Amino acid sequence: MLSDLDHVIWNSLSGSHARYAAGTGTARRYLPGFSPILGFADPENPDFRSLEAYARAGEHFYVDRWTGPIPAGWGLVSEAQMLKMVYRGAPIPLRVPPYIVRLDARHYPEAVDLAALTRPGPFGLRTPELGVYLGIFDDGRLVAMAGERMQVGEWREISGVCTHPRYTGRGLAQQLVQVLIANQQSRGERTFLHVMSANHRARQLYERLGFENYLETTVRVIERHAAPDRDD
Repeated sequence: MLSDLDHVIWNSLSGSHARYAAGTGTARRYLPGFSPILGFADPENPDFRSLEAYARAGEHFYVDRWTGPIPAGWGLVSEAQMLKMVYRGAPIPLRVPPYIVRLDARHYPEAVDLAALTRPGPFGLRTPELGVYLGIFDDGRLVAMAGERMQVGEWREISGVCTHPRYTGRGLAQQLVQVLIANQQSRGERTFLHVMSANHRARQLYERLGFENYLETTVRVIERHAAPDRDD
């Protein structure tokens, strides 16, 4: 049986984030505008057919833990390995520097632009509604951000960690992640995150901060095509 953290996407979409999701008892997605992620009750045997009414042609979705044949009506866009990492470091005092700002609806379009430029993972205009999102600005421009996404039980995800290419190497992402960890610890939560296995720079940063590898899985990006023909 999968643990809460092993099966965190489905557990989030059917639990704490059910109000942000649509689907059935076997397959769910974040609503349009949020991160385009699918979750399945059985991730190794996903029920794509039940999602036909909830996905438009041309939409791209991220799917974790599934490596089976591509079903009719869907196409494979990309496939890679992804690591789930958990924070095992020491407690962090909650101190928020004055230049770290909590993002609100005014900042969301900038957050989308920064995510599109840096590609930290699936991100939508409404993704920052899923938790606390923090940013660092320079001359009124958002140059770094990080926030919270999935949640199940005591586990809370840090996500959307990115820095504008002109501002890398200054420790901005590290500062944002540490504030988020401290904030989660103050709420009695445990921290995890996802990172692509091939992103060695990000993995090294997280390891220095106190994260350890927990689980490596396959993540696919798939595209919804026209609804498959049916014989029945």
